Amino acid sequence: MTKNSIKLLQNWLNNYNTIILHRHVRPDPDALGSQLGFKALLQKMYPNKKILATGETVDNLAFIGSMDEVQDSDYQNALVIVLDTANAARIDDARYHLGDKLVKIDHHPPVENYGDINIVDTTVSSTSELIAELLMQFGFGQDYLNTEIAERLYIGIVGDTGRFLFNNTSPRTMEIAGMLLSYDFDHTKMLNQMSQRTLESMHFQGYVLQHFSYEDHVGFIFITEDILQQFKISANDASLFVNSISDVAGIEAWVFAVDEGNQIRARIRSKRAPINTLAARYNGGGHPMASGATVYSKEELEQLISELKSTVKE
Repeated sequence: MTKNSIKLLQNWLNNYNTIILHRHVRPDPDALGSQLGFKALLQKMYPNKKILATGETVDNLAFIGSMDEVQDSDYQNALVIVLDTANAARIDDARYHLGDKLVKIDHHPPVENYGDINIVDTTVSSTSELIAELLMQFGFGQDYLNTEIAERLYIGIVGDTGRFLFNNTSPRTMEIAGMLLSYDFDHTKMLNQMSQRTLESMHFQGYVLQHFSYEDHVGFIFITEDILQQFKISANDASLFVNSISDVAGIEAWVFAVDEGNQIRARIRSKRAPINTLAARYNGGGHPMASGATVYSKEELEQLISELKSTVKE
């Protein structure tokens, strides 16, 4: 992230009348918080512009905000901004390339610089924190914040820091979170909504705790389609329990794999050893301590787990 790229972004925000915001598929709180928080911020900065957010709706995170009905015609002479997405293949809504200019804003290690401007800062906890920082870089400060913006950015920060438990929580993260908390929103209610689960999903969590495997400081579980059907839970909702086994004594890393029919999505987490390079070898990537990968057979999944054990030993 350079001063020139921030200045150019600000010029484009000033000059384009339509701005369309994208983020990654299977969105988490930071993807939605940064997308919808930035949307609300831009609406306050530019009340006469058309600001749109596109992507799938996720039921359990619908309380963060709703998506817009974006038409193909909206992309004509539009500025498109993609948030919280390291590579173009994971962008939700394939029309992102139909605009006049494309901007990437992200905090993941750079996998692909697909934008005309790529504003990436891997030192921040989340893209939501980065949006708050950009507001300061624009020279507006807190004057352009309001309760809606603060709430959405706060939940994005909370989501990607694991409620400030992860090691990506810095003094600056806490400073920005404190600033956002000065606005009048019920953060306790919001956190309760974020962690709320259906009865079926809680029974599913019980299954995970009873059936995960643990060996050589690595935990792993493979959720088949039959298990998803048994507990009436979607693959996306199942993935919310990726950290269910994180408190096991001695665990250094773990894999939470879900069969999605034509592929197996493997979410990889670590407490110490970087695992994003491993994930990249299996059609994925992400943060050093939190990454995702895609494999296409149980044998390939077993090979990934074996390599994770070797990674932890190094």
